[in-house]
Order: sequence, then C-alpha cells, then structure tokens
Amino acid sequence: MSRQALHDGWTLRAAPGAQVPTEIVGRVVSATVPGCVHTDLLDAGLIPDPYLDDNELALAWIGRTDWVYQTTFVHQPGDDERVDLVCAGLDTVATLTLNGVEVGRTENMHRGYRFDVGSLLRDGDNDLVVAFDSAYRYAEGQQERLGDRPNAYPEPFHFIRKMACNFGWDWGPTLVTAGIWQDIGLHAWSTARLATVRPLVTLDGRDGRVELHVEVERAADVPLTVRATVADAHAEVVVPVGQRTAVLTLAVREPALWWPRGYGEQTRHPLEVTLHAPDGDTLDTWSHRIGFRSVRLDTTPDEHGTPFALSVNDVPVFVRGVNWIPDDVFPTRITRDRLAQRFDQATAANINLLRVWGGGRYESADFYDLADERGLLVQQDFLFACAAYPEEEPFGSEVAAEAAEQVTRLAPYPSLVLWTGNNENIWGWHDWDWQQALDGRTWGRGYYLDVLPRIVGALDPTRPYWPGSPWSGREEIHPNDPAHGTTHIWDVWNTDDYTKYREYVPRFVAEFGYQAPPAYATLRRSISDEPLAHDSPGMAHHQKAAGGDGKLQRGLDAHLPAPADFDDWHYLTQLNQARAIQLGVEHFRSYRPVCMGTIVWQLNDCWPVTSWSAVDGDGRRKPLWYALRRAYADRLLTVQPRDGGLALVAVNETAQAWAGPATITRLTLTGEPRAKTSVNLDVPAYSSVVLALPAELARPNEGRRELLVAEAGDTAERALWFFAEDRDVEWPAAQWDATVEPADGGQRVLVTARTVLRDLSIFADRLDASAEVDNALVTLLPGESVAFTVRADTALDPAALTSRPVLRCVNDI
Repeated sequence: MSRQALHDGWTLRAAPGAQVPTEIVGRVVSATVPGCVHTDLLDAGLIPDPYLDDNELALAWIGRTDWVYQTTFVHQPGDDERVDLVCAGLDTVATLTLNGVEVGRTENMHRGYRFDVGSLLRDGDNDLVVAFDSAYRYAEGQQERLGDRPNAYPEPFHFIRKMACNFGWDWGPTLVTAGIWQDIGLHAWSTARLATVRPLVTLDGRDGRVELHVEVERAADVPLTVRATVADAHAEVVVPVGQRTAVLTLAVREPALWWPRGYGEQTRHPLEVTLHAPDGDTLDTWSHRIGFRSVRLDTTPDEHGTPFALSVNDVPVFVRGVNWIPDDVFPTRITRDRLAQRFDQATAANINLLRVWGGGRYESADFYDLADERGLLVQQDFLFACAAYPEEEPFGSEVAAEAAEQVTRLAPYPSLVLWTGNNENIWGWHDWDWQQALDGRTWGRGYYLDVLPRIVGALDPTRPYWPGSPWSGREEIHPNDPAHGTTHIWDVWNTDDYTKYREYVPRFVAEFGYQAPPAYATLRRSISDEPLAHDSPGMAHHQKAAGGDGKLQRGLDAHLPAPADFDDWHYLTQLNQARAIQLGVEHFRSYRPVCMGTIVWQLNDCWPVTSWSAVDGDGRRKPLWYALRRAYADRLLTVQPRDGGLALVAVNETAQAWAGPATITRLTLTGEPRAKTSVNLDVPAYSSVVLALPAELARPNEGRRELLVAEAGDTAERALWFFAEDRDVEWPAAQWDATVEPADGGQRVLVTARTVLRDLSIFADRLDASAEVDNALVTLLPGESVAFTVRADTALDPAALTSRPVLRCVNDI
C-alpha cells in the first residue's frame, strides 16, 4: 500500500466567458493545492484583496466563471491491484479527466470522492484535469428545474451542496469559491483496505466499551482479519469471504475519562486498528485517539416545559457556549495554529462549547482534535441554514451520503456531543411566510425529521440528535417556544432593546447576539476611508446586516451618552455590545437549572466586518470578549431584578460548594455608603442561589447618583448595579492618575481613580496593531486602582497610552 500526494505543479485558468476580465482571459497561473481560485488569483497579483474596502464587488465574476485546474505528475506502476484517485474535498461541481478520459463528476463540497484509475495511468507522465463549473450556474439551474424556494438572502445557496455563507450572509462577503480545497492524491493497494472505521465509545458504569464497526473494500475475495487495541484491551475478528463488514468489541476496565474543560482531565487513549491478509501481512492501518465519556440529553417534560440539559459522565453541564462560523472565507488559510489561537481565546473567556453553525462547513480534523485536547464541547449542525431546501434528486442522495460520511468521520472525537439537523429552517417554515411560497414543494422536513435522525441513529447512537436550532421537541409546539427545547432570541437586536432579555426564562438559548464594529486597527487595515465615519463608504460596505447602523444607533440612544465623534461612536458601540450580552448571559445563568445553557452569537468572524463577534476578523478581541470572560466565570455574582425588587444571585459552576460572606452596599458615585448588608453564601456545586435584597438596598435615594456593589472577596468578581442608564447618570468628569512602566514583557499601566470611572478600557491597538491588553471594561470607584498589562512588538508612548482616544471611560464623553 502506498500514497502519492498530487499537490504540486498545478496551474489554473479561466474558461472563456463574457464576464471574464480581459486581463484574465488566456492567463495561466500557478495554483496552490489545496486552495481555491480566489487565493491563486490573489497570489498572482491579478485581483485586489477582497477583504479591503469594497473590492469584493469587483470580484463577483469569479463565482460565475468555469475554472480549469491542470497538472502533470509522474507515476511509476507497481504490482498493486488497485490505484485510486482520492479527492478529500472538491469545491464543488467538478469533472475529473485523467489522460484525456473522464474519471468522474462531483457536486458536493462536503464529501470526499474515490475513483479507480488504475487502468488509465501511464508509466511516466500523466495529465490530470479538474474542471469546475460555475457554482452559480449549477445552483440556478437546479433552482429553475425544481422550482424556487424561499431563503433569507437573494442567493441560490440552498440549491447546491456548498458552504452557504460563500454566497454572503449578514456578516460575510459574497465570494463564491471554486477549487481543490482539500487533499488530492493516489492510493495504491492490494487485496483489501479499511474503507471506514467507526468506533462507538460508551461507558458501562465505570468501565469503557468500544463497539468498533469496520467496513473493508476488497480487491480479492479472501478471508481477512481485523485486529484492534485500546488501553489494555485487544480484539480480533475474521471477515469471511463474501463479507465486507465486521464488529469488534473492546472492554476497558475503569479507564481515565474524558471530561469537558472545568470538569476534569481530557484523557484520550490511542485506538489502533489493523487489517491483515490470510498470510498475516498487514494490509492497512488506522489509528485515532478516543475518549471514554458518556453523553445524555435530558428533554423529559417538567413543570416549566421541556428542558434541554446536557450531561457528560452523568454530570449536568451548564453550557457556556458560542457559535462558530468559518474563520476565513477561504478555508485553506485556516491553519492549526490559527485554530489553536481561536480556541485559546475561547477557553480564556470561560467558554465550554462551540456550536458549528449550519451555514458553514464540517470543520477540519484539526478543529475537532483541538476541541478534544482543550475540553471544548462541540455541537455540530448538519449543513442547512435559513432556507427551504429541496429534497428531490440529486439532493436527497447527496445529503444522505454526506451525512453518513461526516457522522462516520467524526465518531472518534469525544468533544462532539450533539448533532443538530439545521439552523432556523423549521422556524422559518413556521414564521417566515414560506408556506404559501412553497405551495407544497419540499423544504427539508424530510431531512431533519427522518433522513438525518435515521443516519445518526444507525451510525452513531452514542450521541443525541436534535432536529433543528431552534426546536421545541415536538411538531405540535412552536419550534421557537422558549419554554421548550432550544430557542433563538432575535427580537433583541432586530426590533427590541437588550433589556428585553429579562422577559425570557428559556430552557436553552442557542442563539442571541448584538453587533459592534471590529477593533480600530482592524478597521484601519481594511478600510481606507478618510475620515472614518460610521456611514462612510468602506464602513457601510463592511456592515452587512439589514438596517445595522440604525439598530446600533437605537441601542446607543437607549443607554449611553451621545457620541461627539467617530472615536466616541466606536467605543460606545463596542461597549453597548458587551453590555447587552453580559446582561443576557447573567440573566439566563441566574435561572439555572431552569435554563441550562447559552450559546452567544458569535465567537469569530471570517473577514473584517461590523458583526456580532467577540473576536474580530483579524483575530483581535473586542470588549465583548472581556464581558464574556466575566459573565461566563465559574463563579458568578450578579444583581438581578426579581419580584419587583432586586436580588443577589450566586451561580456556582464548580465541583466544590461555594460558602462564605458577601456584602452588598448602596453608595453614591463619590463612594459614600448609603446602606449595607452582609449575607452568607452557601451555594452547592453546580447550582445557583437567589437572595432577595432588602428595600433599603434596592431603592435608591437618588437613582442618577447611586449604585450597588456586591462583593464576595476573592471568590468571584464583584457585581455592580446602576439605578439609571448611563445617559441619565450624573457622571462627574472623569479624573485619574496614571503611570506606565515596563513589566512582564510589556508595559504596566496603573490607573488610580480620582472620580468614578465607568468601564475603563485601553485600546492600545490604536497605537500599534500588534498591541494587546489583558483587561477591559473595569469600573473604578474613587480611590481604587487597576493595573493593565499591555504587550506590543515595540514599547508604546506612555502619554498616548493614558489619554484619549486610547484610554477611555463612559464619563469622558
């Protein structure tokens, strides 16, 4: 058995067409494989960077063009019985030709393909051509053939099995790609090979069990032997002549378990599988690290409705999640190191689950391996989003094959704990005026309630499947009923103020979010507007949400002082995003265990854009990231409205009871105490406690000049409650003292407040694009101090670090 990668010597050219620019016609450029057309043209200097200004608009022709990849490779024949051309991923509608003979055709980005090419290979040079048809032409042809179906955007993304957000989204550009986007090569083998290996890993009490399903492909009808080992367990089975499948069972006595981060260690065990010929020779091998853990989804109806509660190893896990979108429009630019950085940002913000959203892709092996390593749970959507999807052929067969391949591929990863049928499509059918437009045509119901649950149930019954996000659990209950199953909350942001989050007591919030622009350095790299303004041309192009700027302004008007310039606007919109999501998360967490999870929209971006992300398209943390770190802390103190008054809620997401004193003080903005009480916290592991506050604390004398401070020593970050919106508070003009000195490989900025300083932050990227700050959104009372650590490639000017617009707080507006 041997493998030959075919990644070298590729060229790319555009097929003739009226839409092709004259400077591209007839040009042949070097192509990087794996890669895509856009990145090859960019590397050749033939197109501008599509992420800058409005360059995206000038590149729409690429998605409407046919493209031809070609290479010549040397093959030296051996004595193998089979030689296959193996394509891990082709984007999307491709015809493959080897030495002038058509090998096969593909029309699904989310599948791999294998073609027997042994009879076509020549000794010496061989010519391989992969011709890609325009994704638009294919999708629009299917749309015309099957009849249109409604969707969220005026693009035909639901008529092709391709990454939907390539066609644009309310946070992403329209850059419709084509190319050999994953590995391609030759696989030579004889007798038999391991076609699929599917470990179903469970727990039987404290013992581990692996039910190993193996499928072989044969070139010879002889008896075969499969052997497997994991930990101290071994198993062997003979695959008789005429059979292609086998099941082995391995029992491991009390293995070390895999746990989500914060609950225990992420122990993994190598699982080795070998395939042997009758003479004992090894024909093929497969290996993967697996984790022993159990997953259970509790949806048993109760007095509050229908819960949605994940348990891992019989421990209920409050999901502190974020939604994940593709980290770049062009997947081959997403390296393992880049994913590791993003995962480190997630874990540092106390996140424990990533939901892989259904308008993107099934992620790379690196993604799931890093999730296993870091203990991040993964909820994986099947790839359907915001549209009515046809179920007719070829889509019915393509979806089934795609799902079976991906369920099998991802079975070994312990981090994967939930499959979801789609994003918002069942909700859309109910509420988005689809039914009349569909006029009885298929829309995806058969996928979500029949095909996909059958595939998951047959291939991986160890993991729960949920038909949609949102989904109530039963068709007779509205799919977005917050009392049942999972819910998405989008009236906040679209139409309502973020304080409306407090009107919901959901069982599980799978999406909610609020927008803000990216970091200043990201804006300056990607937009050349002079001057920058919230509505300048580049800013407007990098705001993809309908009415986005108006919604941002509505949020500012409701809560914050009026900005005097762009610098104010940028700070205040970023602050308002952080405030909105922190309020929502803390409110939902305060209702634990009725609510057992929140998944914020969204962690990341795929390009520089005003969006709902906590980490922008250049990988910079927005103020929302720091707010998430607070709101998702293992131990949370929060002041919440309850029953016409206020309550202190203590939430404990640790395995140890949380006991100790806490104080709650009502004081003026100048720091003068008006009322104070002490309580003893006694919060069991994985639970919350609500303590009503007395009226003398909950009712201020002067609401515009007072606040509450709740403190529990070093056991949790203190909680603040302001009785008035910032726009109405009688803030004193901000005054502080600041010093800057070298420290910890960077600079230490010590700020001491002479007046209250509300949401103090340092935006050091305004001085150096490499700069990062360890903290943000810190509120200081008079006399209090905070030390920020700033790290950059070069030392930053102390005066600039400690003055506007780098050092900001609400009461400097």
